[in-house]
Amino acid sequence: MKKEFLLLITCCFLFSCSSLSPEQYFSKVALNSNLLYGFAGSGMQRELASPSVKLVDEKTLATAPMKRTEVLQAKLDAIENNYKEIKDLESNEEVKEMLDASKTLYEYVLPVYRNEYRELAALYDSNAGADKIAALEKSISDKYEATFLELYSALGKAGKAYAAKHGIKVMDVNPSPQ
Repeated sequence: MKKEFLLLITCCFLFSCSSLSPEQYFSKVALNSNLLYGFAGSGMQRELASPSVKLVDEKTLATAPMKRTEVLQAKLDAIENNYKEIKDLESNEEVKEMLDASKTLYEYVLPVYRNEYRELAALYDSNAGADKIAALEKSISDKYEATFLELYSALGKAGKAYAAKHGIKVMDVNPSPQ
C-alpha cells in the first residue's frame, strides 16, 4: 500500500511538472511570436540599419556597433529556440488552432531569415551601396510582408480566442507602427 501511494504521488508530481498552465502555453505559443513583428517591414529594416552596440572592453566599458550578421544571428537564434519549444509542445483539440498557426508562422519566416536577411546583413557589413540594400529590402517586403501579416493575424486571432476561453487578459498593442 505504501509503495502504491508513493508511486501515485510520483506520477502526479511528474505529470504536473510536464504540463503547462494555460498562461504558460499562451505565452510560449502566441506572445513569443511578438519577436517576429516587423518581419518584411520597417521593423527589421531599422534593426539592421541601426544595429545595437556590444561591450568590447569590460574595464573601460567601451562599446562598438554590432555587425549586422551578429544582429541577425542573435535574432535567428532566439527565433529558432522559440520554434523548437513550440514544436516540442503537445497538441490537443483545445490548443490545435493556436499551435498550428504559430508553427506555420515560424516555418514561413525562418527560411527568409536564413537566406534573404542573411544576405541583407552581409550587404550592410560589406558597406554595399544604399541602392543595393534598398533593392533587397524592397524585394523582401514585396515578396513576404502580405503573407506574414496574414499569418501573424491568424495567430493573434487564435491566441485571443484561447486567452478569452481561459480568462487570460490580453491587450492589443502595436509594437512597431508601420
